Amino acid sequence: MLQLLQSYAAFNAWANQTITDAILEMDEHLHQQIVKSSFPNLYATVLHMWDAESIWWQRMEGHAQLLIPSKEFNPNMKEAVNGLLNQSREWSSWMNRVTEEQLLRNFDYRNMKGESFTSGVWQVVHHLFNHGTYHRGQLVTMMRELGAADI
Repeated sequence: MLQLLQSYAAFNAWANQTITDAILEMDEHLHQQIVKSSFPNLYATVLHMWDAESIWWQRMEGHAQLLIPSKEFNPNMKEAVNGLLNQSREWSSWMNRVTEEQLLRNFDYRNMKGESFTSGVWQVVHHLFNHGTYHRGQLVTMMRELGAADI
């Protein structure tokens, strides 16, 4: 399981870098262009991805008070991309240091409604990387709708 999740972490960091490189090559006005999806535009989707990676990181670190990037900052697209990529690299680096025993541990956290939960570390990590894959797929579709051809 450890090697599988390490490969997911490395893929997540690589894929986030690849998709955001393509987004940053697009005209800036397209970052805010409304496209029907889970989030209204490329910018909001990237910001949501950063929020998710950051929130889960803070939960795993045991932070009682969460700093949510979309609520704490008003980043432009490049800043949101940098935040996401830095967080993805932090996850990948952590996955290269973690042990199988640590992945099998449970930890307690509160969701955004304040409800208490207990989950296995490996389950959270697996969920996080799947979440990124889902939204990267949406980003590709949104980019194609906005005229990007070489994705």
